[in-house]
Amino acid sequence: MPTLIAAPTRVEAAGNKPKLIDEYIGRVNSGHTDLSVAHMRSPGGWVEPGQTPRFDEYTLVLRGTLKVEHHGGELLVQAGQAVVTQRGEWVRYSTPTDEGAEYVAICLPAFSMDTVERDE
Repeated sequence: MPTLIAAPTRVEAAGNKPKLIDEYIGRVNSGHTDLSVAHMRSPGGWVEPGQTPRFDEYTLVLRGTLKVEHHGGELLVQAGQAVVTQRGEWVRYSTPTDEGAEYVAICLPAFSMDTVERDE
């Protein structure tokens, strides 16, 4: 039987500025460990610590620009574009433009503070 997710749960974000993360599906809101789906809104100038997560992340940018740094360089992901990062790959996300960014992140398996492995 289908399960309605009536509302997300707001979860704490890392970074230098306040960022909104609303988890719809995942460990916190629905108890799912195999997948997480979160709606993110980050302000211009937001930067989070680098990370080497133990999950794949699929990100669809809805508005603005998301910068994804990696050991080979960086990508600027614009509204209407998506980016896939592989588990075990170092990345750092930020929103370099004044307008910030709005995006949806899907993680396989589900995002966890234990598996994100952020830089110190």
